[in-house]
Amino acid sequence: MRSTRPMTITLPEAMARAVKARVASGAYASDSEVIREGLRALGAQEQAVERWLASEGVARFDAHVAAPDATLSADDAHGRLRAHMAKRLNKDMA
Repeated sequence: MRSTRPMTITLPEAMARAVKARVASGAYASDSEVIREGLRALGAQEQAVERWLASEGVARFDAHVAAPDATLSADDAHGRLRAHMAKRLNKDMA
């Protein structure tokens, strides 16, 4: 029984060039190998997100439910981030 299946895919021009460039560089033997590696990386990223959600994500949600006043609103968080970045930018330019 065959363990691979031929497929035809359509990519945006920039992605197609990126695939071809990786093959041309010698980093990969074929277009298929580039796509397989990309899918493996996507799978690893999805697993990492799932692990985070199952551990820290749940813990942070539970902490918020237990003490909702202790968490920042999105507007407050953005404001603090903007202030922090402005301070760093001013420090770097001085």
